[in-house]
Amino acid sequence: MTATHRHAGHQPTLVRQQGRHLVVDIHAHMNVAAAEARIRAEMPQLPRGLPFSCPASDAVNARMFAEIGAQLNGVTRRIEDMDRLGIDVQAISPNPGQYYYFAAPELGRELAMTINDAIAQAAASAPVRLVGIGTVPLQDTQMAVSEMRRAVNDCGLRGIEIGTNVGGRDLADPALRPFFAAAEELGVLLFLHPLGFTQAERMSDHYLNNLIGNPLESTLALSHLIFGGVLDSHPGLKICVAHGGGYLPAYHGRMDHAFRARADCRQHIAREPSSYLQQVWFDSLVFDRSQLDYLVARYGADHVCMGSDYPFDMAEPDPVGFLSQLPEAARAQVLGLNAARLLNLMVGVEV
Repeated sequence: MTATHRHAGHQPTLVRQQGRHLVVDIHAHMNVAAAEARIRAEMPQLPRGLPFSCPASDAVNARMFAEIGAQLNGVTRRIEDMDRLGIDVQAISPNPGQYYYFAAPELGRELAMTINDAIAQAAASAPVRLVGIGTVPLQDTQMAVSEMRRAVNDCGLRGIEIGTNVGGRDLADPALRPFFAAAEELGVLLFLHPLGFTQAERMSDHYLNNLIGNPLESTLALSHLIFGGVLDSHPGLKICVAHGGGYLPAYHGRMDHAFRARADCRQHIAREPSSYLQQVWFDSLVFDRSQLDYLVARYGADHVCMGSDYPFDMAEPDPVGFLSQLPEAARAQVLGLNAARLLNLMVGVEV
């Protein structure tokens, strides 16, 4: 069987299906040590990835990164874990701490190229099990477009991971429009993933800048994409939002009311804001089955993709089992068919 969507720059990739349904993890990360070493050499005093934290959370994170180093930085343990979890294919995207949007543009481009080459190499080492999602230097839109084209056309990557803001600039910033236009033209997936909330002064304790901050950042970014007119101007964009899309998919009524009641909430859009949510996809990383059921019922089983957040401690420990209560047809879509279409995969059944 096949599930394809042809990108401009490359042919579908053949991947392996072992069981009854194709299982694709659209939300799994890889760290590229060479890029990390390069940025530390250039900027010894790096900005903190999560600047609003506390000593207790910092200590837990230090232990976690020490424990998951082999999984986060390599392939061998990753494949073993995929076999254990029943996952056929992982779409590996950069560790969100490696966006490096704060770097000077030329350095940002060099780092993005290093990361994309490494992810492409990792995918090539297990070509029926791993596919790559890259990064681009969004601090310079022209460079970002150029690197996206290289990553897709030359490196064979299946998508681009983007942050929820670019050095504090929201994604609806007019300077970023050529990037979204190019992504729409290429037909390439954009995987929207946050890295804490930017104004989280009250979220330092209890890891709240991740627990609350990450979905809040996605909520804000998605709201800017809607109200700023990006999704209206580029209806062909393929965007998958991590962590179930944040809070917006479950609380869209308020913004629809504002659209009807206030002129300042319909400056760049012609219809109710919630209608634009039908244009995006959400991963299944919500941890609560009733919330998963809501996403599937409200937005359709064809707009939810299985995601685990491997290999972090905030990952879903049983991403396949988490979907077990879905009806058979919906489960097949969420487990892998949707991701196969978004990532341009051709599926072969093992005998």
